[in-house]
Amino acid sequence: MESIHHIVKHFSQLNASELYSILHLRNEVFVVEQNCAYQDADNKDRFCHHLMLYAGQELAAYARLVPAGISYEETSIGRVVTAHGFRGTGLGKTLMQLAIQYCRELFGATPIRIGAQLYAKPFYTALGFDETGTVYDEDGIPHIQMIRWFGAEK
Repeated sequence: MESIHHIVKHFSQLNASELYSILHLRNEVFVVEQNCAYQDADNKDRFCHHLMLYAGQELAAYARLVPAGISYEETSIGRVVTAHGFRGTGLGKTLMQLAIQYCRELFGATPIRIGAQLYAKPFYTALGFDETGTVYDEDGIPHIQMIRWFGAEK
């Protein structure tokens, strides 16, 4: 695998190429691959920071870092996605570890809430997230809310 590097930028700092790559990857996976017709451009991006992991010039993984009060009362990580060719390499874990780190740096030592696809619950549990609430349907896909308390190192 090519050397991976990452970039974190606020929406206002993204250039057109970066924004296009983000939207392309999110739509490729969430809309086409998961066969889920939904409004990806949800008017939250402009308030967020965007974590991009690149292999060379290719966007290999991405996560949206959401300030408190936008998606949930707590800080949040959303739109977590790894490109098809990079799955099974450990890049998803690296992405989430960096996302947690940058949430702390950007938003402080506060809890992080996510809406996880149910199949990924063990992945997030291993990263220190605890299940909260019950399973719910989001765009035809079972989800569960999870929270990671500050200091929950695993």
